[in-house]
Formats: sequence, C-alpha cells, structure tokens
Amino acid sequence: MKAVLASLLGMTKSAITVTGLRKSYGEQTVLGGIDLDVAEGTVFSLLGPNGAGKTTAVKILSTLTSADAGTVRVAGFDLVRQAGAIRGAIGVTGQFSAVDNLLTGAENLIMMGDLYRVPDSRKRAAELLARFDLEDAADKFAMTYSGGMRRRLDLAMTLTGTPKIIFLDEPTTGLDPRSRHTMWQIVRELVTSGVTIFLTTQYLDEADQLADRIAVLDHGRIMAEGTPAGLKRLIPGGHILLRFHDARTLDEAARVLGAATCDDEALTLQVPSDGDVKALRAVLDRLDHLEVAGLAVHTPDLDDVFFALTGEASR
Repeated sequence: MKAVLASLLGMTKSAITVTGLRKSYGEQTVLGGIDLDVAEGTVFSLLGPNGAGKTTAVKILSTLTSADAGTVRVAGFDLVRQAGAIRGAIGVTGQFSAVDNLLTGAENLIMMGDLYRVPDSRKRAAELLARFDLEDAADKFAMTYSGGMRRRLDLAMTLTGTPKIIFLDEPTTGLDPRSRHTMWQIVRELVTSGVTIFLTTQYLDEADQLADRIAVLDHGRIMAEGTPAGLKRLIPGGHILLRFHDARTLDEAARVLGAATCDDEALTLQVPSDGDVKALRAVLDRLDHLEVAGLAVHTPDLDDVFFALTGEASR
C-alpha cells in the first residue's frame, strides 16, 4: 500500500537500477544487456527457466561477481565504485542455506551480529528468534532443524544487519506448502516495514502471490516486464465458459452471442473475453432471457505467460 501511494504521488524512488547489464563466460552469453528498475519497498520478481541467468544477475547485483558491461546502482550506490557501501545496505539469502550446522540457532545469529558489529548481538539474536518463531529451537543445533526452520533462520541471519534490500534467490525451493506460506508471510511483513525484496523463483504462484512487478528472463534477455495482471493480459486465451441445460437453449445463446465456440455434447459455449466484470456483465445482459446453468471465467495465469514467452513447454 505504501508503494502504491508513493507511486500515485510521483514519489517512488528506485532501490535498484540496471542498464545494459552484460555477463559472459567464454563464448556463452549469460546476460545479454538487461535493463531493470526496482522501486523501493516493493517485491520485484525475476522469473526464468533454469540457465536463464537469474542467479548470475543476483550475484552481480549483490557484488558477489563482476559484470562485463553495464551500469548498476543499488541502494543509491554505484556497483563499481561503491561496492562496500552496497554490501552494507543489502542482505542475500541463496538457494542453499548459509547456516552453520555445528552451531545452535542462537549462536548462528550472535555470530552474524558480531560480524555486522551490532552493539548488542545477543539482544538482536533474541529479537530475531522471536520474530521468526524460533525461540523454542534457539538452543538446538541447526543440523536438527527442518527445511522450513533452516530457511527462517537463514533469513533471520540476513536481517541481523537491518538491510534495506534483500535478495532472495529461490528461497522456498524444496519447502513443503506450509513452510512456503510461512516464508510468504515473512516477505510481506518485510515489505510492509519498508524493505525491498528482489526475488528469483521457479514457482510461478509464488511470484503471482508476492510480486508487485515481474520480469521474465530467458537466454539472458528480458522477454517482458510488468505487473502480474499486466503480463497476463499479454496472452490470448481468456474466455467465459457458459453451460446450458439443453440443446435448444444452447443454440439460441450461440445465435445471440455470435463469436463463440460451441460444444454440443457438453452443452457449453466458450466466449472470448479478458474476464473483467464489465465484459461478464455484457455477456449476461445479452442472455438475460435465457437460463444459464453454469458459468466459469478463465483468464491466462503466469504459467501461460511463462510458457508463451520462454517456449519452455516445447523444449
């Protein structure tokens, strides 16, 4: 909500700006000159199939590897000249946990607090254990934690230094549905507090649930960018499915609507539509004199967007 109001007032600031970012390994181009703009206090999701360049982009933006070309500013700092300042403003949680298995949950957090030179690392550790519902496991060795607990501890360690921007590189890979939803709630709370999240994920429902804006990356290039709703509108195939009690009513409805696909056996009509309320009302108004037995609205989802833009379904 905060980001929406800021946008309406023309006050949105960029947490990350990327122009012409390129990276190659030998003859293989991983990033072919991408542009990105991530607004403060939002979730920006980078989608793409395996090998698309998502993790490479995160490594560059978080100063873990260098780019071949392009300009990048993160938290207002230049990637080349002010990498140290960027490291002080960000947190990174990767696909694989950075938790030390031989330490307890509390000891992991205290260690991070000492590395970040937090004035009272024990107090900060206690606060984070409470925030991430890990108090009961504070004195247990991390090797005994479940996958969801380890991810929560990993993210808590990232927050020890109170970063402005957090890079989450496929943070829920391998988690069960309950743990994934717990992580989603944590992400939403972080954004509400003003943190910017740069999320890479292979779970399209995750991006749909969390992201304010999404960029689809394939073969090192941005194929499309926009809000989840805006990207879905790019893909044809939306329709209203109407079901009728008998063939006579079906035929009459088909005559009235004209541009519709008729299934005589199923007694259904499929009417092309973007599925919005205005379009639905218009169809029903035209059929006001007929009895409709059932209705369903289908709009393209992010799976459709992903497959259409990347051709992943045909690979």
